[in-house]
Amino acid sequence: MRPFVGRTRRLCYIARSHMGMSFADRIQKDLVAAMKSKEELRLSVLRMVKAALKNKEIEKIRPLDDAESLQVLQTLVKQRKESVEQFTRGGRADLADKETREIAIIEAYLPAAAGDADLDRAIEAAIAETGASSPKQMGAVIKSARAQLAGKTVDGKALSDRVRARLERGSGA
Repeated sequence: MRPFVGRTRRLCYIARSHMGMSFADRIQKDLVAAMKSKEELRLSVLRMVKAALKNKEIEKIRPLDDAESLQVLQTLVKQRKESVEQFTRGGRADLADKETREIAIIEAYLPAAAGDADLDRAIEAAIAETGASSPKQMGAVIKSARAQLAGKTVDGKALSDRVRARLERGSGA
């Protein structure tokens, strides 16, 4: 009986030390590592992420859970993608490149993105589940597809565009 208790404690310690780490803890740990290794861009991005998370905590008047933290990170990525697009149109490749590198750093903290095949499967299943046949029912299909893609990062605009195209194709056939 005694060895089992020790083994359980050891497993609990391992789980707490690796998986139980919140986003804020991971970012703080990585921020310190970036300071020590003098990675200027990474340090700057992690400080910005930490500030965004803290601002959201202040706004909510409570600590964020992991889902809310993920949402903040996804918003930061979206903002940077819009900036890349604007800088590219404005002929500022240097700034677009910097934003692209920032995106890569932030995305390291996000779960894997849903691939094209994942999106297509989720959309087909959502259409079957909701019985949608026209673009007017897009909202229900998107909601169902998002539920099926839980745990993966989903670009809302890409999902919306795919659902619209699929429903228009389906109703026109």
